[in-house]
Amino acid sequence: MTQTTAPESLPKAGRVKSVDALRGFALLGILIVNITYLASAYHGTGVEDPGFDSPTDNAVRTLVAVFFEAKFFLLFSFIFGYSFTLQLASAAKAGTRFTPRFLRRLTGLFALGAVHAVALFPGDILTTYAVLGLILLALHRIRPRTAIRTAAVLLALTSAAYALLAAALWQANGSVDKAAAAAQAAAATDALRGNAASVITAHLEQLPDVAFLLVFFQAPAALAALLLGLAAGQQQALTRIPAHRRLLRRLQTAGFILGLAGGVVYAHVSLAHPGTAYQVLTLGIDVITAPLLAAAYAATLLRLLHSRRADTLETVLAPAGRMALTNYLSQSLVCALLFTGYGAALIGRIPPTGVTMIALMLFTCQAAASRWWLARHPYGPVEWGLRTWTNLSPPRWKNPGR
Repeated sequence: MTQTTAPESLPKAGRVKSVDALRGFALLGILIVNITYLASAYHGTGVEDPGFDSPTDNAVRTLVAVFFEAKFFLLFSFIFGYSFTLQLASAAKAGTRFTPRFLRRLTGLFALGAVHAVALFPGDILTTYAVLGLILLALHRIRPRTAIRTAAVLLALTSAAYALLAAALWQANGSVDKAAAAAQAAAATDALRGNAASVITAHLEQLPDVAFLLVFFQAPAALAALLLGLAAGQQQALTRIPAHRRLLRRLQTAGFILGLAGGVVYAHVSLAHPGTAYQVLTLGIDVITAPLLAAAYAATLLRLLHSRRADTLETVLAPAGRMALTNYLSQSLVCALLFTGYGAALIGRIPPTGVTMIALMLFTCQAAASRWWLARHPYGPVEWGLRTWTNLSPPRWKNPGR
């Protein structure tokens, strides 16, 4: 696009409170998942931390796996795709060229993500969004129905690929070497408790495995969610929630039945049979069922946002969602100070229950801080910096009258 126009399919420019609230809700779920990796070097290796194997510890791990893992990054990806259409509309309203601005935004996200991955958390998602954003840009004129079909095919192909991989592992009798995995996790724990150089070195050593997970599991599912968000944005779906109540109810029914069933299978196998062909097969099942549960979460929240509880939910979630980038990075910073040698070096020393409680307390503080900040500033500090780079000019720093 050279000179952006405003086709009828584009939504009106401006903030959509339901988008901000959904983004805040997704941010909470992402924190509850990410903190499990930040608090233990064993998580995701195929073996669990031997210091925390009580029934309570396993129950918390199961609940997080069933209700949170692989669900909330999909919701966040959907919002990324939806917000893309809002950015298109904003550029059209301003009469500016969209593509150069969006490309600068993607380079800014990639740079932030690269620093984040090396310094704070190897499981960064910003770099993935920066790369997938190029695909979104190339496909931005795709019709909504085609976008939905493409997303469905992408999820189906990814699930089928996992099934084929599981069959190959089954025939080869392949599985994770638990003794080697445990030794590697113990060594990573010691490194992450060390000084800054030791922490960064440990992150760099983890990056190849994380990149493999991102490319072959997270990225295809995230791209499918981006396309669904793009289709929803083209139809301005989140500005016309009352017109979609019947669809939302269907999403809740299908999502909570099939999505939770898939989540239970995924959690059971991940905890009871990690690193086996059975687990790889359930990853393929999760690729199909996790989007359904994410959709059910979104449908439930959207219905609540148009009920008597709307004001309370918006007050808590929308400010955090408006400052999602700042909050996402600050979550990793706080957790790094808690769990690594940057600060208290508590990695491997707090049980899963305590880790989850920390996540809830941290998000509560972020929600309050976001509301306080946005009463005085139009953007979060990192959002302000990214917007300055995107537009090549700084927006106002404070709200009028402040």
